[in-house]
Amino acid sequence: MKKAEKVLFVDNLKEELKGAKSLVLVNYAGLGVKAQQDLKSRLSEVGGKMIVVKNTLLKRAAEATGIDKEILKEEVLSGQTALVVGSDDPVAPIQVLGKFAKEFEVPKFKVGVVDGSFQDSKSLSKISNLPGRDALLGQVLGSLMGLEYGLTATLQGNLQKLVYILDQKSKS
Repeated sequence: MKKAEKVLFVDNLKEELKGAKSLVLVNYAGLGVKAQQDLKSRLSEVGGKMIVVKNTLLKRAAEATGIDKEILKEEVLSGQTALVVGSDDPVAPIQVLGKFAKEFEVPKFKVGVVDGSFQDSKSLSKISNLPGRDALLGQVLGSLMGLEYGLTATLQGNLQKLVYILDQKSKS
């Protein structure tokens, strides 16, 4: 890359980083071209994007946007690095990465930032195993509705007992 191209690339990368809800750095060593294209298409379906980037250019763009300093450590920015950016749902691209990594054994999580909080590789693995947003909302709704149904059944039980007692009294 020529110097002018690098400057333009860093400027574009800064814009990507500013608009992102989640950023995940992955080591994609061993990922073939076809698998890489497959991963990119899966990510685009959930509003994510994978950018293969040189570590030095990523460091420049991240420093300019004020990204968490944990990401910019030398041990993180070593080897082959790809940046996965989630612009719509912060968790969906991480889940796609987790499923893809189970299938192909690559990419490996390095670190990330999800909704402004730093996440290490273990945290990212846990996030990738969570159910989707809709499933979680359904579980919460089910829990709330379960409480309501339980209360209704309890109150109806007492009313039924009262009706039974009154019925027995009226017969005697």
